[in-house]
Amino acid sequence: MRFFSRLLASLALILLLLGGGGYYALYLRPVAMPEAGVEFRIPPGTGPRGIAAILARAGAQVHPEWFLLATRLEGQSGRLKAGTYRLEPGTSLSGLVRLLASGKALQVEVRLIEGWTFRAWRRTLDAHPGLEHVTAPLSEAELMARLGLTGVAPEGLFFPDTYRVDKYSSDLELLERAAQAMQTHLEREWDRREANLPYQNAYEALILASIVEKETGLAADRSRVAGVFVNRLRLGMRLQTDPTVIYGLGTRFDGNLRKADLLADTPYNTYTRMGLPPTPIAMPGLDSLRAALHPAQTGALYFVARGDGSSQFSATLEEHNQAVQQYQRRGRAVEGAS
Repeated sequence: MRFFSRLLASLALILLLLGGGGYYALYLRPVAMPEAGVEFRIPPGTGPRGIAAILARAGAQVHPEWFLLATRLEGQSGRLKAGTYRLEPGTSLSGLVRLLASGKALQVEVRLIEGWTFRAWRRTLDAHPGLEHVTAPLSEAELMARLGLTGVAPEGLFFPDTYRVDKYSSDLELLERAAQAMQTHLEREWDRREANLPYQNAYEALILASIVEKETGLAADRSRVAGVFVNRLRLGMRLQTDPTVIYGLGTRFDGNLRKADLLADTPYNTYTRMGLPPTPIAMPGLDSLRAALHPAQTGALYFVARGDGSSQFSATLEEHNQAVQQYQRRGRAVEGAS
């Protein structure tokens, strides 16, 4: 009996060593995959067996049980991170586990430009090859509802910036991040605003900031442009700014603003209506937001583009009309801000 017990123990030890040696070889041996390598995305909450199945669909052959054991041997069980990864040829099972535990996912850059409309931003997102296009089939109302902003107009509510996001992550996630960024900036700048501004709330400041963004060709003029509009609001004068009219025309605008357009009443026509338009007309950057909340102390009520990106400011209509004649000889003199 002792002989057979020793024999069985010896056989078990041999099998254990053979099995361990086989696993060790598999553990360090390169994972079988195409010569070009593979890209794959791990959704949040995916376990080792699910990851192995995703890898198999991508073309990398990883046995689920071996992969599960490898995560334990590496001390990374439960620590693998979601994201999009690239697996290069020659990577071992051990290297794969360390890659997923590092969280060094592939990223893409998305630039959302200040002064653009939400419609233009959506075209940028829809065309980006590195995003999952969740929002493409959604209407604006549906998109805003998905962001928890039901019944809110999207214009102006997203912060323009260059965003780095995980490759193939959702465009909805990016917009949620941009919306939170704008809310953070707006709340902070509103708390730091100048006293006695003619705004009822932070949203009205955001509206004016969007107008400043569209009306300013030179960064140094932002606070002066804001000062003109603030003066007009205080005096009860119409803002009379072309970009709001253009925004109100929407897709009907063909690049040429006509006198008939200035006379056609819409909620955004600041030649026919008093006060601010109902929503922002673009995505303002931080500098325009600060200009709206810290306008220059100026006596100017008018400005006109000089043609080099800067503006000529005037305190009276007579001065303004002279400036129009000087800088826009082929243009028209109007009793307005621009």
